[in-house]
Amino acid sequence: MRLLTTLLTAAPRVRETLARRPSLFDALLDPAFFDILPDAAALEARLDVLLDTAESDEDRLDRARRFRQEQHVLIGVRVVSGTLPAARAGEAYATLAEVIIRALHRRVWARFREAHGDIAGAETAVLAMGKLGGREMTAGSDLDLIVLYDLDPEADPTSDGPRPLNGAQYFARFTQRLVSALTSLTNAGKLYEVDLRLRPSGRAGPVATRLSSFETYQREEAWTWEHMALTRARVISATPAFGDKVAGVISAVLARPRDARRIAGDILDMRRAIAAEKGEGKRWNLKHAAGGQVDVEFLAQYLVLAHGAAHPEMVDTATARILAVAGWLSLLPAEDVEVLSKACALYQDLTQILRLSLDSHALSDEVSPALRALLARAGQMPDFATLDAYLADTQIKVREIFLRVLEGAAGA
Repeated sequence: MRLLTTLLTAAPRVRETLARRPSLFDALLDPAFFDILPDAAALEARLDVLLDTAESDEDRLDRARRFRQEQHVLIGVRVVSGTLPAARAGEAYATLAEVIIRALHRRVWARFREAHGDIAGAETAVLAMGKLGGREMTAGSDLDLIVLYDLDPEADPTSDGPRPLNGAQYFARFTQRLVSALTSLTNAGKLYEVDLRLRPSGRAGPVATRLSSFETYQREEAWTWEHMALTRARVISATPAFGDKVAGVISAVLARPRDARRIAGDILDMRRAIAAEKGEGKRWNLKHAAGGQVDVEFLAQYLVLAHGAAHPEMVDTATARILAVAGWLSLLPAEDVEVLSKACALYQDLTQILRLSLDSHALSDEVSPALRALLARAGQMPDFATLDAYLADTQIKVREIFLRVLEGAAGA
């Protein structure tokens, strides 16, 4: 009853789903509910049964959406109850998204080939970026994706089906079908919001990119911010051989020697531009506040780009692991690593709670007692006032490290 009271008063996202799906209460009442979180294999097995027994394409999309809603509730309840740490919650949300993307990728690809036929050597891969790539998702995270493809350069690039398509058009149309499967609104709601803007050339570029073009763009044209985004890239759906090929291209790009001074200067310019656009004076805007999440993430991405060539072990998609490796390699003083690592964990802990309760990263002045108590517990503080003071102190320390490291590297 205490848990349900907390859910109803402090976690509107969970509350609304429970109201729509009262059958989920059965899972909450199961004594085994808090024992084991389903792994990817268990989720895949259950989702495959649901999708393979669907009566139509529309029913299949509805089932995928209900599956996602159910699992989001089960993860959210564990977060609210304090039985699932934020880092594991981020991994759980990401694992769920990957399982759904892989399942729909396979099925959309199969149906697409039935309609349009095959192209010799055709391969497609879905690349996770952003929070999904870093396995730091929350209940409200969008999917930042890039779709890559390849085909036999010696063969006819026209598909052999009843409605043939040529080369780039073939893969662009497939990508549109996949995005539609993930985003379209059905009777069961929406699955995810998908953002493809991190693809080469952003909105101006094709929705699907050939691997050779992707590699050339990353080597010769990409800006620093695009390489920063690439530090979080992971292949989440592809054949093993093509997935390894894509991963090899990404690793090679990130391992290139770079001018640390120029990288640091670019990141400082970018951080100032974000501050001018979004503001950085509100402490509880955890993402954009001075010394907030963006500072920690940008610093970690700088470390990967500046030191990835000399230290390949620095190349990782998770902020916390990058900071830990930087400490082991003495690229940052131990005291800086401790401050940044604790800040990273704190921001993730609080963000998980906020995203279950609000539609934004920021906390307004009107905070319910239930949410205050939940945030204090997530931050491992005795009360909200103590947490608020600790957050302010943490952000001051993070900003000092951020400026010292990057301005020092940039020669500012």
